[in-house]
Amino acid sequence: MKKALFTLFAFAFVAIACVSSVRADVSVPKCFTDNGVFQREKPICVWGWADPNEEVTVTFNGASATTTACDKGSWKVELPAQEASFEGKDLVIKGKNTLTFTNILVGEVWICSGQSNMEMPLNSWGQPRLACTEEEINGDYSFIRFNRPNHVVTSEELKDVATSGWRVCKGGEQKDCTACGFHFAVRLNKELNVPVGLIDSNWGGSNINSWIPDAGWNQVPETVEVGKQLIAARPEASDGAKCGGMYNAMLAPWKGYNFRGAIWYQGCTNAGEREFYYYKQKAMILEWRKVFGNGDFPFYWVQLAPFTDPKDDPNETGDWPYLRNGQTMCLEVANTGQAVIIDAGEIKDIHPRNKWVVGNRLALWALAKTYGKEVGECCSPMVSDVQFADGKATVTFDHVGAGLVAGQLNDRTFTKTDAKLARFAVAGADGKYVWADAEIVDKNKVVVSAEGVDVAAVRYAWQMFPEGCNLYSAEGLPATPFEVKK
Repeated sequence: MKKALFTLFAFAFVAIACVSSVRADVSVPKCFTDNGVFQREKPICVWGWADPNEEVTVTFNGASATTTACDKGSWKVELPAQEASFEGKDLVIKGKNTLTFTNILVGEVWICSGQSNMEMPLNSWGQPRLACTEEEINGDYSFIRFNRPNHVVTSEELKDVATSGWRVCKGGEQKDCTACGFHFAVRLNKELNVPVGLIDSNWGGSNINSWIPDAGWNQVPETVEVGKQLIAARPEASDGAKCGGMYNAMLAPWKGYNFRGAIWYQGCTNAGEREFYYYKQKAMILEWRKVFGNGDFPFYWVQLAPFTDPKDDPNETGDWPYLRNGQTMCLEVANTGQAVIIDAGEIKDIHPRNKWVVGNRLALWALAKTYGKEVGECCSPMVSDVQFADGKATVTFDHVGAGLVAGQLNDRTFTKTDAKLARFAVAGADGKYVWADAEIVDKNKVVVSAEGVDVAAVRYAWQMFPEGCNLYSAEGLPATPFEVKK
């Protein structure tokens, strides 16, 4: 029944979108509603439908443009870029009728997409794992606006999006806003002093396949055949597994709406694909950049957090370390970044409670790389070199900030500790891993060894839940999980 309802709604929505292109009244997609946010310093694009050859005038904050609808009834105008403003203005669209949308700001706009860990709202779906304080869920954060599309999948791209429109984070309205995106937006506002708009388009349990436009599979050679098979299987696929279906219904209608970048939290559903995920995420990033027309916009994602019972045997890894490695591999794509949260998982809950740390680590990337702010190191320590000699492994890291330390995250506070480094493992020529001793010997170096092992491979945090992993930069960013073999 649930599948049937989704399918019926999708077909009905396609019909509505088609009708909108021939109706007499001038109309626009629900990207444009009261309380919206336009991207600052980029042209403001507005589009919609009217009668063929109908004259349409769009006015916003003193700027105006007039166009004529084409013989199919579509029209589009572009207003000059504007500076950020907390003062709400009216967007007026006039044809044979007049539409007026009020309280629209100009600031920074970001897409927030993925599966349930991006979808998870501030009220945690009413469950006790709150991702915020009482002030955050009930206070006045009206400088943050979010537009959350309904869950719809379609085989073809829609022209309009099913949504109740832009909502203001004030008086508890933010309870339904993406928690990751909210904390991300709070940090951006604190550092930039501008409004923030969130295109809150996500779906719990979704597969990355559902977010890749059809043409995206051709962006990466390794995904071409996979894409052909998925597209061919689409007529028989369930709604939730429909290739490109979520992109078509929930993101494609935003084409033309300028934004700054995207944050992404997804991967649990694809964990069994291990490192192949790298190719899919790369294909998606490249195609999104092509279709949304915002250039090589910044794309920052969250590496999977720990989950499930910790294992005492370092050889019991599960699939997640390999998926995490696929995510790390995607850093080779230009203008991307990864928020590592290997210290912020829940043993019994696939939805980490601490969304504050997720949003803030994503914001570090945006502030440093997108906005050029001096916020210190934004990237977690990453292996740059491993030397195997004298039975040991000497691991050198990049992005160590003021230097490597042992540490611990407690809610929103990072503390340096005197604890021994944990969750390093080594193997000899037989490939059997054992837990190892690890010692910081320089600002950016760790020596790893184990009694009786001539080290030929070294791992760190290479399990689904590497309990107690505690290597950080002094600034509080956890080291990126890794495996290196001789």
